[in-house]
Amino acid sequence: MKQDISHRIELKSKREIGLMRQAGLAVWQAHQIAAEMVAPGVSTAEVDRAFEQHFERLGAKPLFKNYPNTTRGKRPFPAVTCMSINEAVVHGIPNEKPLVEGDIVSIDTGCLLNGWCGDAAVTYPVGQISDEVQELLDVTSGVLELAIEQLNHKSRWSQIAAQMAQYVADHGFSTVECFVGHGIGREMHEDPQVPNFSSRSLRGSGDFVIQPGLVIAIEPMVNMGTKRVKLLRDQWTQITTDKRPSAHFEHTVAITDDGPFALTKAPTPAETAELAS
Repeated sequence: MKQDISHRIELKSKREIGLMRQAGLAVWQAHQIAAEMVAPGVSTAEVDRAFEQHFERLGAKPLFKNYPNTTRGKRPFPAVTCMSINEAVVHGIPNEKPLVEGDIVSIDTGCLLNGWCGDAAVTYPVGQISDEVQELLDVTSGVLELAIEQLNHKSRWSQIAAQMAQYVADHGFSTVECFVGHGIGREMHEDPQVPNFSSRSLRGSGDFVIQPGLVIAIEPMVNMGTKRVKLLRDQWTQITTDKRPSAHFEHTVAITDDGPFALTKAPTPAETAELAS
C-alpha cells in the first residue's frame, strides 16, 4: 500500500482558513504597493521599506526579517522581502541600487497576522522587457494557475507536480528543483513540502492527498536556461549558474469544501467593502 505524509499534515478548519485569508489579504495589499512602485530608478530597498511600513500599520509581523540562516554563524535575513533581480532566483537582499529598464524583480514576502501566516511572490517587469522574458513571466504565472486549477481534479499532489514540470518543459524553460513550496498555517513552513516537479520522494512517501483543510504555498520558480543555481557570497541570494533570467510566482492556497481558494489573491467585492470600512 502506498504510504504518504498526510497523517503529519495539520488540516485547517473553515474558521482558521478565514483567519488565514486576513493574512493573505495583507500580503496581497503589499503586492499592490509593489505594483505601483516598481519602475526604473526605484530601488528594491525603497520597496522593502514600504512593505515594512504597510505591515506595521496593520499590526502584522513580517515573516522574513531576521529569518535564521541555516548556515552556521551566518546572519539572519535582513529584510522584510526577498528581492531577486534578473538571474537571481530567490532570497535576494534588497539594496539601494536603482532598478533599470528591462530588469525583472521577483518579490517574495509574508506576514503573520492574528496568529496566522500568508505568503506570496510575484515577478514584476521594470518598464519594458523583452518578449522572451515576458514569456518567462507568463509561463511561470501560468504554471501556478495550472496547479491551482488542477487541485479541483487531482487526488494527489504528485499528479499536479508532474503536470507542472511538463508545462514548463513544453515551453522550453526549466523548473528549479532546489527549492519547493510548503505547508503553511501558524508557522510559515509546515508539512508538507510542495515540489513543482516529479521526484522519487514525491512518488513515494513524500506524496500527499488533496483534501479539504489542506493549506499550501505553491511557488514555482522557472529559469530561462539551466535549472541549476548557486549561492552568492552574501550567503542568501541564489542565482542561475548560466546568469539567464529566472521568475517566481506564489500563492497561499486553501482547499475548501467548494474547491481551491487562493488566500493571497485580490479581495472579493464584499471583502473590498470591508477593507474600505
